[in-house]
Amino acid sequence: MQRRLTRTGRLLALLITGTVLLAGCGAGTSTDGTTLDPAAFANLTDSPDVVVLDVRTPEEFADGHLPDAVNLDLQDPAFTGKVAALDPDAEYAVYCRSGNRSATAMAIMRDAGIDSVAHLGGGIVAWADAGGEIVGGP
Repeated sequence: MQRRLTRTGRLLALLITGTVLLAGCGAGTSTDGTTLDPAAFANLTDSPDVVVLDVRTPEEFADGHLPDAVNLDLQDPAFTGKVAALDPDAEYAVYCRSGNRSATAMAIMRDAGIDSVAHLGGGIVAWADAGGEIVGGP
């Protein structure tokens, strides 16, 4: 006996297949293509053309940061104005302590017309846990 899939059955099969394919694609990248794991973030920041932005406070930055990172404090009232002064054509890699502030900063940057921006999921904590280099600090 041959069974035919209903329209709902076909749609469900397509959704399941798409979910499986998306889960297997882009190792180190979320489905939004902008949240990177430490390995993918390290690969991105290896490029000399990528600007690495640390959006933590200056005190957190002084305690240790990624090599060549520039501090641009998300909590600074002038943050949005400073973002507006960034080169919209440059490529940016953004991180914070845990990934929450960098996700917010990335959204602000996109609203300002910066399209090439990714952030480090899990922040500098995940970076350190993965053995990433941290400079400065005590």
